[in-house]
Formats: sequence, C-alpha cells, structure tokens
Amino acid sequence: MAKIMIVDDAAFMRMMIKNTLTKNGYSDFVEAQDGAEAVAKFDEENPDLVFMDITMPNMDGLQALKKIKESHPDAKIVMCTAMGQQSMVVEAIKYGAKDFIVKPFNADRITEAAKLMLG
Repeated sequence: MAKIMIVDDAAFMRMMIKNTLTKNGYSDFVEAQDGAEAVAKFDEENPDLVFMDITMPNMDGLQALKKIKESHPDAKIVMCTAMGQQSMVVEAIKYGAKDFIVKPFNADRITEAAKLMLG
C-alpha cells in the first residue's frame, strides 16, 4: 500500500485530504505541519507521494520541495495552492512538482492526482 505524506499548516486541511484519500482506499499516511518538518519526515518515512501546501510558516512548500528534490530526485510531490498563486505554481513545476491542486479542494481532483501518481 502506498504511503502518502500530507503537509499543511492547517490541521483541518490535512484531515480533509486524508479523509478523501481514505474513502478511496488509501490508509498509510504521514503528516507534517510545515516545510521543515516535511523535509525531515521525508527522509525518515520515504513516502510514495506528497501533497504539500505552498504557503506555510518556518519553511514554505517551495523551499521544502527544492530540498526534498535535491536528495530525492524521484520524489512525487503534488503542490496545493490557493487561488491566485499561479506564479508560485510555475516555480513549483520548475523545481520538480509533478502536479498541483487549487484550494478549495475538489475531492475528485485529490483522488485523481493520487491515482495518477501512484498508478
């Protein structure tokens, strides 16, 4: 079973993504509250897929994406962004993000991204 890391500073956003994925058969999750925690946990847990918010305290999603990709070039990371952050999405894709999802989330879009990334 695939291990999925969910990174967001808002606990309810992590819960929402987790609930959506749980309904679709995924059950192995790792959570992180900011980019710094995500980088540390990625090394420990080596998840198959990461859903990562762009805007977070301590270390934002773009910085975390860059750091994870430096040591794990094959990492599959889907960025989560608020409306109107298109420039950050372009940066994220440049740094190696595989996909992005816009908030407010559409449950089908989360599932679709997971299935696309995990096969």
